Amino acid sequence: MVLACDDGITCTISLLDAGLVRVTFARATGLRLDRTWMVPAHGADDVPWEGRDRSDVASWPIPRFSVMQDTDCIRLATDALTLEIALDRFRLTWRLPDGRVFAQDRDSHPYSFSRNSAAFAHAQTRHKQDRYYGLGDKTGKLDLHGRRLRIAMRDSLGYDPQSGDPLYKHWPFLLVRDAATETGYGLFYDNGAEAAFDLGCEHDNYFGSYRSYTARDGDLDFYLILGPHLRDVTPKFLSLTGRTTLPPRWSLGYAQTAMAIADAPDAQTQMETFIDRCAAEDVSVSAFHFGSGYSMIGPRRYVFTWNREKFPDPPGLMRRFHDAGMHVVANIKPCLLDDHPSYAAAEAAGAFIRDATTKNPVRAQFWDGEGAYLDFTSRTGIAFWQEGLAREILGPGIDAGWNDNNEYSLPDETATCDGFDRPVPLELVRGVQALLMTRATLERQRDAAPDIRPFTITRAGCPGVQRYAQSWSGDNTTSWDSLRWNLRTGLQMSLSGLHNTGHDIGGFAGPVPSPELLIRWTQAGVLHPRFLMNSWKPDGITTSPWLHSSALPAIRSAIRLRYRLLPTLYSLMHRAHTEGVPIIRPTFLEFDDPRCAEDCDELMLGPFLLAAPVVAAGDRARALYLPDGVESWFDFHTEEMLPAGADAILAAPLDRLPLAVPSGAIVPMTDAPDDFARLHDEPSRCVRIFPGIADGASRFVLVEDDGITARGPRTEITLHLSWTPQEVRLHASANGDFPVPCTQITVALPQADRRALHLDADPGAPRLVCGRYIASQ
Repeated sequence: MVLACDDGITCTISLLDAGLVRVTFARATGLRLDRTWMVPAHGADDVPWEGRDRSDVASWPIPRFSVMQDTDCIRLATDALTLEIALDRFRLTWRLPDGRVFAQDRDSHPYSFSRNSAAFAHAQTRHKQDRYYGLGDKTGKLDLHGRRLRIAMRDSLGYDPQSGDPLYKHWPFLLVRDAATETGYGLFYDNGAEAAFDLGCEHDNYFGSYRSYTARDGDLDFYLILGPHLRDVTPKFLSLTGRTTLPPRWSLGYAQTAMAIADAPDAQTQMETFIDRCAAEDVSVSAFHFGSGYSMIGPRRYVFTWNREKFPDPPGLMRRFHDAGMHVVANIKPCLLDDHPSYAAAEAAGAFIRDATTKNPVRAQFWDGEGAYLDFTSRTGIAFWQEGLAREILGPGIDAGWNDNNEYSLPDETATCDGFDRPVPLELVRGVQALLMTRATLERQRDAAPDIRPFTITRAGCPGVQRYAQSWSGDNTTSWDSLRWNLRTGLQMSLSGLHNTGHDIGGFAGPVPSPELLIRWTQAGVLHPRFLMNSWKPDGITTSPWLHSSALPAIRSAIRLRYRLLPTLYSLMHRAHTEGVPIIRPTFLEFDDPRCAEDCDELMLGPFLLAAPVVAAGDRARALYLPDGVESWFDFHTEEMLPAGADAILAAPLDRLPLAVPSGAIVPMTDAPDDFARLHDEPSRCVRIFPGIADGASRFVLVEDDGITARGPRTEITLHLSWTPQEVRLHASANGDFPVPCTQITVALPQADRRALHLDADPGAPRLVCGRYIASQ
């Protein structure tokens, strides 16, 4: 439906699904940017490199709908919602099928378009009890109500973990829980220009309570995504913008890096020493992430070059890492300093972002100098990047690229991108530059090894970047506050659709972590897909598991717990890839319990593990709330049964991550506490089950494949748990074409549970045998 508005503006409303509606405004001069890189065509895995025509909605099926019109209102109705369009003073009202309003434009002037610039705004009504989440890597409390937050990308080294804003992501996707109807929905603004969400800071007496999205450029083009449950919104957002890429299994193991190692004059020797130290300290490491020091000459860094004095034999070093069972990931940056040996050639080829008037490369401050940024909307820019990656990174044997410092926060308003032969202001595609940089890295790796699942990382990006990469919360600072508030930032990223995420364990910048802080941070890191220590500390100190000898046993134990939980984590990653379900999630996403909406330090790893990381110095017990909605809870370590819907205190000695599981929990693990020498986890399997007392049932799907093949075979082992007051049953069935690596699975019931345990498995599934859970030491 196309509506003519004042000043030559048109509003196009597109029904893409019963609960997915797109609203697009165009000025008389047309769209500011007629392409999108964030939203693929319906059913497509990606967009063309040059972008997709954003006006084309032909790929979406037409849902069943009805239209009713009178003199002042049009009503569009689907099976999921009704959209009322007021014609006198243009205003959109969104209703559920029962007639209740769950979203509504502000009564007066909900849309405004500047006549002097490309700026615009959209305002909707706000209620005091509404809850807001998402927007990418936001800091502070999980509920964003009352804050004004910018949609922009910055190199935010040392940011305030409670109030810092913006950080590294351009992520204009807001999740809303309407208080009156308890309906969850999302608002996604497909716009690459810098913007802001005001979620209750601004007040104007003439307009009542409202929230707003304002942008200084671009197009007002938004999607309303109805849950109607909040837990359904993020998967539907990923159905729109692209599913999470499935990483290789090794990327979920423990990883190590530190700037000081690669920056050191004897860097290769230090790295070889690190390899030996891992074995000596009995610490399993699945990947080593190279800092950019391999490209340093003096204090300056030159992407796709090697300092051969510090690294006399890169291929030999890569073989050492691989022989030790570690994959290697190298830091790469999109800016070439003005004295880079390839600067002149890149400039001549037109590989840089340029000034619109002079056509010269736009220069900006970068590390210890000035440089120009590669333009990933230029075919020559992409070619320069992929050729350098193949020659200097993949050539010596490095496995993957780590896209860093890619926020593209150039201050020059004239900065213009090639736009694949259709020039576009950088202002409209900053996030797209980071997205396409990451895509260029991933696809070059895929070209080099088409049968192997590629892996890459990015610090910056916009919606769609989850199709290519893992990400993280950036350059945090060592403090107890960072540990505590980073937990929420990780949950915010997960709710936003960035499921493969984590934090720099121990803190990147700032002081050296104390033994206790490093232990607690490592324990919290166990829960996140990205499990990596990274640091830049005074005097070249490297944060490592053996930084403090007194802390090493507890840190080693936490790392071992991570490897034991890999069967669960890897299965959750598969579900994130196929269904868009978050891996880490707040408790309110899993339980319809009003108290779960309160701000807390807990998080869920999948549906069955409630983690309560210790976030305060000196604590040896952890108070938490155990949500209602299940029969009971259990302490994961002691197996003590605990009441649901009640406060609890879990023991938290220094070597323990407090964990609780609900009745019905099924937790696949590796079987023995000393199976940590392999590259991934051992093929032996243990399943811990925690049945309730009254009748009940639950299930978990354990995914098995080789962990690395791009399109290889896969088998799903479905574990069905049921129980009555007299007995417990666990049944296993298998579906798929991957040979299951274990012939049997040990099933561990809580030791205090004396009911009869019946185990059976279909043909093709591993045999289930009764056993005990042996804790890691």
